[in-house]
Amino acid sequence: MAIGVFLLRLKSLGVVLIPRHTVRAMTAPLVFDRSLARQRLQRALRQGYADFLLARAVEDLDERLSAVLRDFSLALDLGTPTALAATALRQAKRAREVVRLSPLPEAGAIVGDEESLPFGDARFDLIVSLLALQGVNDLPGALVQIRRALKPDGLFVAALFGGSTLTELRQAFTAAEVEIEGGVSPRVAPFADLRDLGSLLQRAGLALPVTDSEVVRVRYADPFSLMRDLRRMGLTNALHDRRKTPLKRRTLMRAAEIYAECFADPDGRVPATFEIVWLLGWAPHESQQKPLRPGSARMRLADALHVEEQKTGEKPGP
Repeated sequence: MAIGVFLLRLKSLGVVLIPRHTVRAMTAPLVFDRSLARQRLQRALRQGYADFLLARAVEDLDERLSAVLRDFSLALDLGTPTALAATALRQAKRAREVVRLSPLPEAGAIVGDEESLPFGDARFDLIVSLLALQGVNDLPGALVQIRRALKPDGLFVAALFGGSTLTELRQAFTAAEVEIEGGVSPRVAPFADLRDLGSLLQRAGLALPVTDSEVVRVRYADPFSLMRDLRRMGLTNALHDRRKTPLKRRTLMRAAEIYAECFADPDGRVPATFEIVWLLGWAPHESQQKPLRPGSARMRLADALHVEEQKTGEKPGP
C-alpha cells in the first residue's frame, strides 16, 4: 500500500499519531518496562516466534465469534504479538475490514501501544486482542480506551495470561533465591485474577461482561526447554523493578533442580501451567438486554420451574 493511501486510511479511522515517548506520561505507575518488552518480542520474532499458545487462542477466538450471529464492519486486532489473529479474521470473513495495531513495525499495520490507542471514539464494531494485555501497566485505563473506541453495541474479545500462569517456575525461582541469595527479586510477571478482570470490564463501562479461563498444561523435557520457549515468545523478564545484575548461574541451576524435584511427572518430564483468561464485553446500547428491577418480574418462579407454588409455612404434599 502506498504511504499516501495508508495515511489517508489512518485519517479516516480517526487515528492520531502519538510519539512513543509521550505514551509513558499518560499511564499508571510502572510494573513493566514496555520498551524492553518490545525488544524481547522483536528478538523472539527474529529467532522464530513460538506460536503454539497463540495459535490455540486464535482457534478459540474463531469458535467464540462463530456463536455471534451478526456482521462486523470494521475490526481491530489490538497488540497481538503477531499478525496471526488479524489474518484469521480476514480469512474467516469475520469483518469486512480488519485493522491491526502492532507493537512493532509490520507491513500494512499501524504501530502503536495498547496503553494509548490512536483512534477516535466509536470507530470499531469488533476489537480483539490475544496474549497482549497482560503486559500493560494500566489495564483499567486500556479497557476504558477500548470501550470508547467501540461503536455502540460493538464487541470486545480478549485472551490474556491469568493468575496461575507459570506457577511452577515462580515457586522454583523463589525457593532457589531464598536458599542461594537470601532474598527474592521479581523475575516472573504478575498475572491478573479472573474475578478481578470481570470487575475491570464493568468498571470500564462494558456491558454484559463475561470471563472464563482455560488451563493449558505443556510438558517439557526439562525446565531449560521451557525457558527457551519463553524466550521465543518474548516472555522473559521485562519487569520494571527487575534486578539489573545478571542471574547467578548457581541460582539458575538450583531453580531448575527444585522445579524438577517438586513438579516432575513420573516419566521425568516437567509441566508448565499457562492459564488463558478470556474477556468479553459489549459497548452499551439501548437494544441490549437489561436486568429487571427487583420485584418487577412478570412470571412466578414456580411457573418457570413447572411446579406448584407452596405458600409460606406449607409443606409439599406426598
